[in-house]
Amino acid sequence: MPERYIGLMSGTSMDAVDAVLLELESGSSRLLAHHSHPIPAELRQELDSLSRGPADLEHVARMDVRIGRLFAEAANTLLRDAQLSARDIRAIGSHGQTIRHQPGGSDPFTIQIGDPNLIAEKTGITTVADLRRRDIAAGGQGAPLVPAFHAHIFRDPQEARIILNIGGIANITTMPSDPAQAITGFDTGPANTLMDQWIHRCKAEPFDRDGTWAASGQVQQALLQTLLSDPYFSQAAPKSTGTDYFNLDWLKRIAPEQGCSEADMQATLAELTAVSIHAAIQQTGFVAHRIIVCGGGAYNRYLMGRLRALAGSATVSSSAEFGLPPEWVEGAAFAWLAQRTLSGLPGNLPSVTGASHPVILGGIYPA
Repeated sequence: MPERYIGLMSGTSMDAVDAVLLELESGSSRLLAHHSHPIPAELRQELDSLSRGPADLEHVARMDVRIGRLFAEAANTLLRDAQLSARDIRAIGSHGQTIRHQPGGSDPFTIQIGDPNLIAEKTGITTVADLRRRDIAAGGQGAPLVPAFHAHIFRDPQEARIILNIGGIANITTMPSDPAQAITGFDTGPANTLMDQWIHRCKAEPFDRDGTWAASGQVQQALLQTLLSDPYFSQAAPKSTGTDYFNLDWLKRIAPEQGCSEADMQATLAELTAVSIHAAIQQTGFVAHRIIVCGGGAYNRYLMGRLRALAGSATVSSSAEFGLPPEWVEGAAFAWLAQRTLSGLPGNLPSVTGASHPVILGGIYPA
């Protein structure tokens, strides 16, 4: 019997809660409905502050409640739009909002807020949440988690593929056509986050639509090489990162003397995204026939053009060509991960996260 799951995802761009309704049955999945629930500007500013600077414990606790309510609103709106009720849904998989992700060092950790108790209470639906920390407990990075879903949806026995997710942070999943070969993946570095923050600072706009502003500028090669000198880019996988690392404070710290126009900076930040993704793919040694792009960056025409120029013989396609629009892939992944957890099945790929073994992810909060 098919079961319906909702995935809730707020990524590193922090612009909206993506709510995705997925029907899952015996290895197949079908997108039924989706909804983008805006994060109010004031709340987004607070989230950005929490993710970048010192955090007061009471402030974190209050934001946990507020984000939990917002996630519940997103799920309930999706249900209303789809003309369904709580009893039609098996479970919600809630990613939450990441405010810290530091998987290295002697005390590795990751923090996602958005109280799942509130989500379960206000929706009447069993909620699976806190999906990253068990992988970290098993020695992994806690990220990226989406490659397991990428393999479920996009792997093809006839074609070697890379799935490229361009959200706030970019990550890649390498998928050999031979099912006996391991899938790998990792975060490559900043994707939309620096571009979004820069255009918001300079023009009070949330993102660079189609990359038009970046296309109007000139890439500053000396600045680009300075940015690429950050040790994260040469660090060996497995690795993961977040906007608590790559942000405008990072930009100011690594390149205090920028000496270029605002448009040139945007062009250089776009090039940083494209070149660091390309370099990461080259570092894997994996030769792909096709690169499938998902995430909001798939709609940035300028960035997609630069990726195609760097891709060589590989075809660069949008995930929409394979039945799943780019902006809904991550939300769908967390719906799928909820099913894995409730079925007692592992949701991580140790070959991706570096965990010592596969683990069942998250905690279950009954309706």
